[in-house]
Amino acid sequence: MTAITTKKLTLKEYIKYDDGTDSQYELVAGELVAMPPESPKNVQISLFLLVNFLKFIPVNQVSNKVEIIVCGSRATTRVPDLVVLTDELAKALQSATRSTITLDMPPPALVVEVVSPGKANEDRDYRYKRSEYAARGIDEYWIVDPQKALITVLILLDGLYEESTFTGNTLIISNIFPQLQLTAEQILTAGEKNTSIG
Repeated sequence: MTAITTKKLTLKEYIKYDDGTDSQYELVAGELVAMPPESPKNVQISLFLLVNFLKFIPVNQVSNKVEIIVCGSRATTRVPDLVVLTDELAKALQSATRSTITLDMPPPALVVEVVSPGKANEDRDYRYKRSEYAARGIDEYWIVDPQKALITVLILLDGLYEESTFTGNTLIISNIFPQLQLTAEQILTAGEKNTSIG
């Protein structure tokens, strides 16, 4: 991913930015960065999780299109693959004109990132977003990595994430979804021939 503009944008300028296309962007330290289209595999994993999360929460508490302002001073936004909202946050977004979680809103309960191939994507999801989401106070952050066949669940504890990793037939352990009965393999093979919804 490369920056689109040479001039650094403020959050206010970013919110108003419209290039007349359907392109999606993140703002990273003031730089407008185009988001490439997701791979079919990543989309299938996100949809599989979305369908399974909806077994436990109302439809207005989960989104695959919301962006999060994670840092004000460096003007950074993120567009996760999946976001689980708290009741309070879902209510705050109902009256918004844009699906943007601003700094004056409560943080989401859970954020899921499905890692795309490439070192830059790996660094972004494992390093930068980890610290940004912790600083934003997001209780749970999942990194779903099809390339490594690994799911990392990060639970916020005293401002830092505690990490657990899951592979194969290991059941995912989640504070947000304690009743979820999915294995790492079921999630990582979502959309493949014999995968069924948990």
